[in-house]
Amino acid sequence: MRSCLILISAAPTTWVSTPSLPAGAAGFGGAGFSFSDVMDAFFGGAATGRGPRTRAHRGQDALVRLQIDLRDAVFGAEEDLTIDTAVRCGTCHGDGCQPGTGLSTCAMCKGRGEVQTVQRSFLGQVMTSRPCQNCHGYGSTISHPCFECSGEGRVRTRRTLTLKVPAGVDSGTRIQLQSEGEVGTGGGPAGDLYVEIAVAPHPTFTRRGDDLHCRIEVPMTAAALGTVLPLDTFDGARDLDFAPGTQPGDVVTLRGLGVTHLRGTGRGDLIVHADVQTPTKLTEAQQDLLRQLAALRGEERPVGRVAPTDKGFMGKLRDAFKGV
Repeated sequence: MRSCLILISAAPTTWVSTPSLPAGAAGFGGAGFSFSDVMDAFFGGAATGRGPRTRAHRGQDALVRLQIDLRDAVFGAEEDLTIDTAVRCGTCHGDGCQPGTGLSTCAMCKGRGEVQTVQRSFLGQVMTSRPCQNCHGYGSTISHPCFECSGEGRVRTRRTLTLKVPAGVDSGTRIQLQSEGEVGTGGGPAGDLYVEIAVAPHPTFTRRGDDLHCRIEVPMTAAALGTVLPLDTFDGARDLDFAPGTQPGDVVTLRGLGVTHLRGTGRGDLIVHADVQTPTKLTEAQQDLLRQLAALRGEERPVGRVAPTDKGFMGKLRDAFKGV
């Protein structure tokens, strides 16, 4: 990330003085009137100049994006980050001067960082203060800039740091690393580094909050008779117990096998949705067996029953707690 530093100079400060008038004269023409008198009247303090500016400025904050696997979001992980950033110059140690030299007091402003000009007007003498053009308001100059950083006090380099990703992070989570951003100019402190997390999609599990969801195919006969199916989870293999008469969309909940809570303790759940598979290709023998089953159940000529679309409050409440 490229560093951008914007310096904004304040507007020139102006002092106004007028020729002395006889003692006791009223109004703004009193003896010894100056701009500081006005400042004292309004703010209760004397007007002062800006003085020299400091060369040390805080570095820019930096933002990088890190993609992690869903497993790392569940349990946390440590990741190595390689970033290109500005660090303090090792040759001049941040002051921008060649070794053995130092800052020189500006010959134009004498170290004040500003120069004053006086002009005459019908009000009297007008004194204006502006940043020194020779030293740019710093009050000092670098006669011999560091050959490594060209007087900036910092250089760009590539460095690697280890990031501890906490368990429970999600896409969009930002981790702040204080003082790991770009070092400022003139030996200024470093900014902060923000790492934005992006969790890669998983082929099996989908995250909803701190719960994990997946679907598992259950053969029609196994759904009718009941069965136990294995499932590989992030915590190892688990057995799923489907009761006889399992319907499409029924769920089996594995408590505490979801994502770790980012704030707090414990983990979410792993919710497995049953996807009952109806066979599409049957042999003659299989068709005969199903016809016999239909005859035994009195379903040779089934009559479809229309179910209401609005289940009402109790039906919705039952569905909400289904599988919990």
